[in-house]
Amino acid sequence: MTARSTRRTTAAHSRLAAVGAIVVTGALILTGCGDQTKDKNKPSGSDSANAAPLAAKLPAQIREKGVIRVGSDIAYAPVEFKDKSGTVVGLDPDVAAALGKQLGVTFEFENGTFDALLTGIRSNRYDVAMSAMTDNKSRQEGVDPSTGKKVGEGVDFVDYLSAGVSIYTRKGDTKGINGWSDLCGKKIALERGTISEDLAKAEAKKCPSGKKLTIEPFDDDQLAQTRLRSGGVDAVSSDFPVAAYAVKTSGGGNDFEIVGPQVQAAPYGIAVAKGNTQLRDALQAAVNAIIKNGEYEKILEKWGVQSGAVTESVVNGGK
Repeated sequence: MTARSTRRTTAAHSRLAAVGAIVVTGALILTGCGDQTKDKNKPSGSDSANAAPLAAKLPAQIREKGVIRVGSDIAYAPVEFKDKSGTVVGLDPDVAAALGKQLGVTFEFENGTFDALLTGIRSNRYDVAMSAMTDNKSRQEGVDPSTGKKVGEGVDFVDYLSAGVSIYTRKGDTKGINGWSDLCGKKIALERGTISEDLAKAEAKKCPSGKKLTIEPFDDDQLAQTRLRSGGVDAVSSDFPVAAYAVKTSGGGNDFEIVGPQVQAAPYGIAVAKGNTQLRDALQAAVNAIIKNGEYEKILEKWGVQSGAVTESVVNGGK
């Protein structure tokens, strides 16, 4: 969720239940929890690939199947979420659809909790994870940032956006919070497994005796927002695009306000298993293609995240 630890890192986008499906021929299928709606008129993998300029760059197995399986936490507006009709929408699905046109495949989104997405790649449940996930060294190397211990083989990232982490409170009730250093003695809600959680844990270690920072992690950002809205916590932290969208839309703009500046801007990346370099490089070429042809800029403008635009996709650009 830039922050998810993704900021969605560790920006630290669980993103929820079964979701409806959308099919854009040759571009995108969205599913929830493994459910899938099939388009009977969708061309076969090979036929679709023949019409796409970058299809030959994909691994043969994916090219023939015509599908890239995407693990995503689909509750992180505006990056990926369900609209009022139950349709999955957002920045990541739109970017995926544009990449699908370049590669001649559909991107099939499957809903899962954010902190389990990389495990899903390792177990071959997903080909990639695309979920406002921050590219950082810990994820690249498979290290738990809290303990410094190795927990997996790590992943490679194809970077496509830059975003930071923000804090927001109830509107008109900031509790004197203007940044991370003001959180001691307060309660903060956030999405589990994100950069926000990493930052909160680091801040909690600095708090003096008697002024404990209480951290309430949730499976998804919407639950954290509900907790703040009810007054159960003093603040929520999430990626800036998500925080800004929540402030703008929740309660008609009357529920929340952002406090302080966003911190730790870092790239969002599409996560790919180590060793799957052909898929990684194909995705990078596709991201650079949509940057060049203008589709990328239009998608960012649609979702109000132009400030996070990158001019070129790189691999493992996170620090």
